[in-house]
Amino acid sequence: MHNLDFALTGAWQVLLAGLALGAGLPILFALGIRSLAWGAGEASVNTSGVTAGTKRPLGTALGYALFAVVVLGVLLGLTFIVASGFGYKLDFSHIYPTLAEK
Repeated sequence: MHNLDFALTGAWQVLLAGLALGAGLPILFALGIRSLAWGAGEASVNTSGVTAGTKRPLGTALGYALFAVVVLGVLLGLTFIVASGFGYKLDFSHIYPTLAEK
């Protein structure tokens, strides 16, 4: 019975890691696109022409912040792959990730 408990605990951890890394980054990218669109404002079309909407700097800043998180996640993943190829491992014992020999 304990083995089943260990297996289910491990399965939940793998599921959460997969959601965070597999689907989490594309979701953050999509939210960044939506934030940039919201920050640009909504244009309106009249008989006299197109008028630009009011800009929202908070939406633009939020969009760029979300893009920065996505880029950092991708760079961290590439660092993990390249470091393991050179015989290093990614160490998270400090606040920021460092490379340590295996």
